[in-house]
Formats: sequence, structure tokens, C-alpha cells
Amino acid sequence: MVYAIVRAGGHQEKVSVGDIITVNRMKGEAGDSVDLDLVLHVDGDTVTHDAKALADMTVTAEIVSELRGPKIVIQKYKNKTGYKKRQGHRQDLTRLKITGIK
Repeated sequence: MVYAIVRAGGHQEKVSVGDIITVNRMKGEAGDSVDLDLVLHVDGDTVTHDAKALADMTVTAEIVSELRGPKIVIQKYKNKTGYKKRQGHRQDLTRLKITGIK
């Protein structure tokens, strides 16, 4: 089994060829190819975590679509002062399909 741990969109993800992952927004259009930074590479019994060896390896992914995450509601309240504040947030996300680990 071949898989890799990659750094993408501020998070680390375990990926193998054919996986679809969702990460924070990345630049590019649907159909574009992007390279991801490797942190760890596992090929059967061989585990590679040396920075020099990982510099020669690449993980390529294709941008499938851009979407937005669920709405998060932020509420602040202070008792006895009448202070209330309500704010919402939706994170911009990118869906990637892993096309190769070399």
C-alpha cells in the first residue's frame, strides 16, 4: 500500500492515489494541476521522512471544485451590560483529487 502525508491548505492529510480531499482555498481553476508538499511517504514497508529524499518526490492533485464550508455562528454576550454581538463565517474550500505519488 502506497500513501503519503501531505501539507495542504494549512493541514496535514493522509492521501493515496484516487482520494478526494477538501482543504482550505487554493489558487487555481477547476481542472488545474497542483503539487503538494510531502511530510511522510510510505511504500509498503519503506517509510521515508528524510527532507532530502522527500524533496525528490511529488504528490500531484487536480482541482475538482471550489465550495464553501458550513456556517459557523460566533456569539458574544456580556451579562448585565446589554452587550450582544452575533457574527457568522463560512470558510472557502477547495476539493482536490489525488492523481499521482512519485
